[in-house]
Order: sequence, then structure tokens, then C-alpha cells
Amino acid sequence: MRYADQPTTHREVRVAADPARVWEIVADVEAMTRWSPELVRVQWCDGATGPAVGARYTGHNQHPVNGEWRTVSEFTECVPARTLTWCVLDPDGRYGKASDDLADRMATWSFSLSPGPEGGTVLRQSATIGPGRSGLSAFIERAPEREEAIVAFRLDELGKGMEATLGGIKEAAEGGRRP
Repeated sequence: MRYADQPTTHREVRVAADPARVWEIVADVEAMTRWSPELVRVQWCDGATGPAVGARYTGHNQHPVNGEWRTVSEFTECVPARTLTWCVLDPDGRYGKASDDLADRMATWSFSLSPGPEGGTVLRQSATIGPGRSGLSAFIERAPEREEAIVAFRLDELGKGMEATLGGIKEAAEGGRRP
């Protein structure tokens, strides 16, 4: 698996709550900071207050190896109780040329919700790396012979983060608490 292939990973969970309830939590982007191991703070841009196609937020992130950084995410799909997709951009040029062009995105993330076969909701979170430069780019350039291992490690790390996030969403939706 090479970076140029835009590798993808996903996780899913069954939630004992209807899609509308799960959507309330998924659409509360600021609540994701409670469960995500990297996203620590969200700040809406340009007067936006929630997800909608074209809306943007600044994500403040931290990682034990990469330190702290910010990204800008733009929503590209928002269908209540069905799907939420956003592209992550590098406005500061931390990993290459600064860009707010979706074609240069570092990653694409999404949630999809579907009715469960026995009630409730199947909630899936996915991430696709690239095609633009990201935190992986410098690691790969320093050790190109290890590219596949570097990509696999990061996909595993992202998957573990998704499991934490999905677990938090499930608990909030099933417990009836507002995030």
C-alpha cells in the first residue's frame, strides 16, 4: 500500500439508537474532541456554526510524534441522518505548499449512517489519506523503502482513533445524554 494509492481505512459500530439520534451527535463536530486521540479543539470559520456543504472549521490537533498543528476542514457532503464528509487541508504549509484547495487535501474523512438490520443504526467512519502531502510525507521521504510499513502503521493508528470516536458516539447515543 503506497501513499499515492490514497489508502483508506474504516471502522463501524452498531448503535442501539435511531439514525436521527446518532446524527445529532455526529453533527456536533466539537463533541468529537472528547473521543478523538488527535483532535483537541474545533473553531468554526467564517460564521459557520455546524456542518453544511462548504462550511469550514479549524481543527487543533496533537500527536505524541508530530506535536501540535492546525488544519482546516471543509465539508463536501452533508445529508442529515445519512452521511457527513469533509476534506482536511494544510493552510499553514506544514507538510508542503500551503493550500486551501480541495484537490490538495491531506485526507478525506466521513461518517455514514444506515438503519441496522435489527433496528438501531450502523455507523461507519472512514478516512482516505492524500492525495496532498501530510504528516506521513516526510517520514516516507526519509525512508522510502519503508513506505508500505509507514502507511500501514498510520492506517492502524487512525483505525484505533476511529474505534475510540465510534465508541464515544455509541455511548452518548445509547445513554441518551447530549454530548
